[in-house]
Amino acid sequence: MANLVEKYGNVAAIVGGQWGDEGKGKLTDIMAEEYDLIVRATGGANAGHTVYIPDPDNPGQTKKFVFHLMPSGILYPNVKGIICNGVVLHMQTLFEEIERLRENNISLDGRLFISDRAHLVFEYHKIIDGLQEERKGKNAVGTTKRGIGPCYTDKMARIGIRVCDLLDFDRFEQKVRANLEILQKMYGFEHDPSEDIEFYRSKMDEIKPMITDSVSFIQGMMKEGKNILVEGVNATLLDIDHGTYPFVTSSNASLGGAITGSGLPSRKITSSIGIMKAYCTRVGAGPFPTELDNEVGNQIRETGGEFGSTTGRPRRCGWFDAVVSKYSVDLNGLTAINLTKLDVLDDLDTLKIAVAYKLDGKTISSPPAAIEDLARVEVEYIEMPGWKEDISAARTIGELPENARKYVEKIEELLGCPVEFVGVGQSREHMAIK
Repeated sequence: MANLVEKYGNVAAIVGGQWGDEGKGKLTDIMAEEYDLIVRATGGANAGHTVYIPDPDNPGQTKKFVFHLMPSGILYPNVKGIICNGVVLHMQTLFEEIERLRENNISLDGRLFISDRAHLVFEYHKIIDGLQEERKGKNAVGTTKRGIGPCYTDKMARIGIRVCDLLDFDRFEQKVRANLEILQKMYGFEHDPSEDIEFYRSKMDEIKPMITDSVSFIQGMMKEGKNILVEGVNATLLDIDHGTYPFVTSSNASLGGAITGSGLPSRKITSSIGIMKAYCTRVGAGPFPTELDNEVGNQIRETGGEFGSTTGRPRRCGWFDAVVSKYSVDLNGLTAINLTKLDVLDDLDTLKIAVAYKLDGKTISSPPAAIEDLARVEVEYIEMPGWKEDISAARTIGELPENARKYVEKIEELLGCPVEFVGVGQSREHMAIK
């Protein structure tokens, strides 16, 4: 799959177009072969990007990697990765991923960098996350309980602890203990931060060489003519401002967040590729207009392995929703779409696509802001025939069965954006291109 830089430019961004878990890691992994730097700009260890690569020890088999913080393209030996200022970083999780790569003889020396402005997630953030969910009862958002929201809360309250604080370890320790004292009084819990502090103390020799001014680092790469790929996390419908609030994540997961979370100038973005499943899924609570709470939904879940890579929770499954997907295209200014997991639908006789909503008898073409309204919309569908055959061998969209092509073309027509990649299986090679 050559000439991706020529087609998508030297600063391309990958964005989740639905409610997450669309398969962003796979396209990042594929495109990374032609890019020099992979940028992780937002979110935290609540994201889970799964990549399958050929297993060198077992020909014909694949090896699975799940990254929560590590930029997905780091599997290529000449690619660099940077975790930028918009990320909330649980360093212990990052080191677990580093160790997993080392076990597979993948060296990160001189290839992984961390912004000095990134905020740090501590164990007390996880405790607070759990307490908040517990106290909300039936109104719980359904967070991953990884401490993401409480860490972003500290950031906005201007009491957050950043990577740069590690460079003066005495100051770092004082800040951790001072913050914890405030938070314990606010939330009514007790916690000893010594384990967190000692973890950082033991890892400083490894952490220090990775710390950098990410804005200057990225600017330097651009001046050298290097190719940069921004790896989006979570998804547009989980964006704190533009998603199905309050059932969203705690950061801006749309293209705008990738810009502020990395320091990349917006005018430097040459293309934005939206990742969307050929159906829809959602983890946790929140309105989901096309949800299939029936045997078809169960079939899609089992065939697609729709269980969270971060939590293991079963994902809710539904038909492709062109209303929220068109909203995502417009909001992010998407220039291309990767429609993933089309093969999951191989065995279905009939498929449906949501083309409009009705609210109080009126047709609306975008999701309403109030979740109470989104939860009660009537969905208008079109039906399309299935293809009932294995599509995993297709390497171009033209090689897909006629009904599969028509399904892809209908989505393209409804969204007004070209579908240029179609996922037809798990591995890198299972991608049909236009």
